[in-house]
Amino acid sequence: MEKTLGELASWIAGELHGDAQLKITGVAGLEEARHTEISFVVGPKYVRKAHESRAGALIVPPGLRDIERPFIVSDNPYLAFAKILKLFSHKPRVPLGVSPKANIGENVQMGDEPSIHPLVFVGDNTVLGDRVTLHAGVYVGAGVQIGDDTLIYPNVTVLDRCIIGKRVIIHSGTVVGGDGFGFAPDGHSYFKIPQVGIVQIDDDVEIGANCTIDRATMGKTWIQRGVKIDNLVQVAHNVVLGENTIIIAQVGISGSTVVGKNVILAGQVGVTGHLEIGDNVRVGAQSGIAKSIPPGQSVSGSPAIAHRDWLKNCHIISRLPELRRTIRDLEKRVAELEQALDS
Repeated sequence: MEKTLGELASWIAGELHGDAQLKITGVAGLEEARHTEISFVVGPKYVRKAHESRAGALIVPPGLRDIERPFIVSDNPYLAFAKILKLFSHKPRVPLGVSPKANIGENVQMGDEPSIHPLVFVGDNTVLGDRVTLHAGVYVGAGVQIGDDTLIYPNVTVLDRCIIGKRVIIHSGTVVGGDGFGFAPDGHSYFKIPQVGIVQIDDDVEIGANCTIDRATMGKTWIQRGVKIDNLVQVAHNVVLGENTIIIAQVGISGSTVVGKNVILAGQVGVTGHLEIGDNVRVGAQSGIAKSIPPGQSVSGSPAIAHRDWLKNCHIISRLPELRRTIRDLEKRVAELEQALDS
């Protein structure tokens, strides 16, 4: 593929400086880019690399204009870069049809232009929308609904009656609709609580590899529109993830917790059950959430506290050896003063 710099500026609604007819053949990082490729600069700390780069053109933020090559000014260079990268990496979809090596159940409704690869299993009474792609080894249980343009990578399991929306992407090894972890103690052992609910995944969700999203005990575990889930994440029964929330790798969310819209849970965050995390909350990596968090808060630590307080605590912890020596010195001086007064 080849695009002019002017076409790319229009594509990202950026401000062009330089030759609009410059031919761009690809996208690369600052250090790898060649003279026919475009790269991007997100802030001042990358200016030196930008000047050293061999890129033919750059995407830069509004405050950076001292560039000795063609460039496009964008309010969000990272987003602009992502859009151009998608443009260059796009491959036309060629529908495979249904492989004769796939196992398709009875009363399956299938939309236009499916791509059902070998060794796929689709259970009875399942509904597949238009242009659905199921890669090799995907298991789809009975009564499942999958919306248009959804892409499911190899060896994903979607169990009975779960609902998946449009334009959803699910990466390899993920299990949707496994039993929630529900057991009632009887004093000697644990009685398994039947998990009779479902998982509902709304439109434009992406789920990484090797995630587990458990079905509800009753009702539904609900992943709302636009949620993005990284690899190795556990979402327990009856959890709700609000729209456009980001869940980063190795997060675990316990049952019946409700997470609001536009929340970010950083890597290895642990959330106990039956909590409410408000809209626009930010939780730092490795934090432990043991109580509900009001909207708009930024917290860190375990147990989590306000992020600024956590930073202060980290600074104090780093000074503990020095503070210990100071206290010992003060104790010694006080003892000497008391001895002098007694004598």
